This record gives sequence, C-alpha cells and structure tokens, in this order.
Amino acid sequence: MEVRDPVHGSIKVLNSEIKILEHPFFQRLRNIKQLGFSEYVFPGATHTRYIHSLGVMDISGKVFDQIFKNEESSKDLLKLRETVRLGCLLHDIGHAPLSHTTEFVMPTIGELDLPKRFVTDPSIQATHEDYTIKSIVDSSFTQAFSDVIKEFGINPNNVAEIIIGETSEPEYFTYKGINYFPLMHQLVSSEMDCDRMDYLLRDSYFCGVSYGKFDLDWIIDNLNAAIVEDKAFLGITERAVATFDDFLLCRFHMFLMVYFHYKSVCLEKMLKRYFANAKDEYKIPANIEEYLEHDDQHLMKILRSSNDEWAKKIVLNQIPKKIFETFGRSQDKQMENLEKYLNDNDIDFIKCSSSGRLSKYYTEGDEDANKYALKVVRESSIVSGQMFVQNIHEATDLFEKFSHSHSVARIHCEFEELSEKHKTEILKIVQS
Repeated sequence: MEVRDPVHGSIKVLNSEIKILEHPFFQRLRNIKQLGFSEYVFPGATHTRYIHSLGVMDISGKVFDQIFKNEESSKDLLKLRETVRLGCLLHDIGHAPLSHTTEFVMPTIGELDLPKRFVTDPSIQATHEDYTIKSIVDSSFTQAFSDVIKEFGINPNNVAEIIIGETSEPEYFTYKGINYFPLMHQLVSSEMDCDRMDYLLRDSYFCGVSYGKFDLDWIIDNLNAAIVEDKAFLGITERAVATFDDFLLCRFHMFLMVYFHYKSVCLEKMLKRYFANAKDEYKIPANIEEYLEHDDQHLMKILRSSNDEWAKKIVLNQIPKKIFETFGRSQDKQMENLEKYLNDNDIDFIKCSSSGRLSKYYTEGDEDANKYALKVVRESSIVSGQMFVQNIHEATDLFEKFSHSHSVARIHCEFEELSEKHKTEILKIVQS
C-alpha cells in the first residue's frame, strides 16, 4: 500500500500495518488539525495529525535504514525497525482536539487507569502522551497490532516505551550486544527526532512560509549510531553539524513566526477561559473508548452551540486587540507597568507569554534534560576507524549564543470599549 504525500512523495505502508492505520483510533487523527487554531491565520494550515504521523513513520524508516546500512537484514533487526516505525506512527494518537490546549480538561492519570508500569503519580493530570500509551497498550486499538505481532514479534508495551523514554525490558532493544533503546527513543523524541523532521517541513509547506525548510536528505545521510558504554545513541557526522544548526534555527524561526503567532495563541487563551467559565459543557472522558468521539469537529460543535461569550468569540474569530508586545527583556518594565494599570483599574485583559528557548532537550548542567543528547561522531584523520564522540552542544556554539530565552509577551484587551481616559493612559505606558 502507498500513500501519496505532498511533502515526502510516496509513503509505503506494509500490509501488516494496514489494520493499525484503518482502526478508528488512528482514523480519528484525520479530524485533529496539526496546528490547531493556526488555520485562522494561515488558511492553508488545515493538515492533520493523520498525515503528519505517516510522514514521521516514513522518515523513521529511512533513518533506520541509513543507520543500519551495513548490517544484513535479520529477524531481530526487522523487529527493531518496525518497533520504531510504529512508535513514530503512533506518537500523536492520544492528541486531544485543537492540539495541546484541551489538555486542561483531561482527567487525572489515576482516572485514566493506565497499567501500573506506566504510572509514576496517579494524582497528576493526564496529558496527550498518557492517552497515547493507554491507546497502544490497553484499549480496543491494541488488537490492531495482531499482524505486526505475528510478522515481526512486536510488543505494544515496547512501542509505548520508546515514546515515553523509559524501558523495563532493555533486552528487547538489544542487538549484537548493544542496547539501541536510547537511539530508538531519540528517533521519536529528541533534539533531532523524526517528529520535528516532518512537522517543520510540513507546517512550512501548508502555512505557505519558508522558515521551516532544511536539507532533510543531507541530515539523514549523515545520521549514525554513536556507541557509548554498550548503548547506542543517535549520532550525526561532524560534517553535518552546520546543517544541524540550520535545522535548529528553522524550528526557532517557525516558533516565532508561526507557532507563537499572536492570533492563534490568543485563541488558545480564550479557549482556556471558555473551559473555566463553562466547566460542565466540555470535558475529556477518562474512558479511552469514549475518547474516540473527541476530535476538532466534536469540540467546535459544542462551541457553536454554547452561549458562553468566549465560545462565541472563538467561533467568530474575534480576538481582543493586541495593545502591547515585547521581545526579549528590554521592555519588561513597560509590561509590568501596563499590567499594574490594567489590574488597578479592573480592566480585563489576556496575557500571552512564552520563552522561545532554542532547545527544550538541552539545558546547561541538567543531567536529566541531557540524558538523550544527540551525539557528534568524528573520525580520526590519523588512525583509520577510530571514532570520537561528543554531545551536540559541545560541537556547536548555537546553544551558547541562545543560552537566554527569546521571550515574547503580549497583552490583549477590548481597547475600543475603554473610556478615553483609559485609552490615553495605556498609550502613555506603551509609548514611553
């Protein structure tokens, strides 16, 4: 089976994977937009997590084949390849309507009733990742793995493990004495995962912008396995570090220009207010089978029938006016003064803020954050076959240059409805 994709061309799907793709759990992703409210800003951004997931799976197969290009095909190797393909295919299967915003109305992990091996604290609120794990290992969807289990010996629990980044069965991921679990998790979630490799190109394409374009083929051609103490990590050759820098900056620029566009982010804040105001109108069920009904269309139908003011504004795409915006820290004092004035005068406002740190996977001095660091592999020019391995932040100065977050903050309010006195005072603050 082949799927025609405008980004990657022909995506091949194995016969044993068809049950998974055709199951209602995966088909639900056809009705979950990849970028949530971004289509209100970029009308072409109506692509879904369904086609994105197929793209991530396709890239993972190409990367795996590159890393093991010198290995003869075997049953054990094919099992690992299929495990990582499925991990990448299903990494988003638990996503709620309109992306991450609706996670505010998810139940606790305890209510979701996950298998104990996947639970650390049952009292905390569940995320889309918890719903992903539940879907894979403990739902009607789990039966869709029957063909890949028969053909490759796949274990759905191990597919779930490479998504969350923790395993209790390292032997499953061990090939010729090397534990490949770190590398396989990195293909799903890391500084250079297959998820990012797809969504940067895909989001750029459908939004009609060029910020997310990078040389995917060159990156794949230069990926390999970096072996450290009998564990395999995702590595990149030294000659491709400059391309990695470009990849990293692509994501940063997409964040600033697309993912944190003021309109879509404000709409997300408005949706959060709707959830707070109309608490009984929409909740995400803990029952994983009932979760099948919850897609973008389901939520938008509820919003259209609601009498809540925020629901009505969302449906009509009526966001409060943006009255102030800061980049970096130079205008922090103005922002502080503006917030104080609005609060002191009981003027309702929405504040949107985010830190556009270049990397969420690297934090200086943080061992846990750097647990699955991308490795740079350099071959000795003197001794044939001798390799040197270092973490990516030691091979590029981009992390140092962007060590301080590029923070963005915005204030929205119904400016035209304010008194002339309030308008004048606000203008004085923002123009000072």
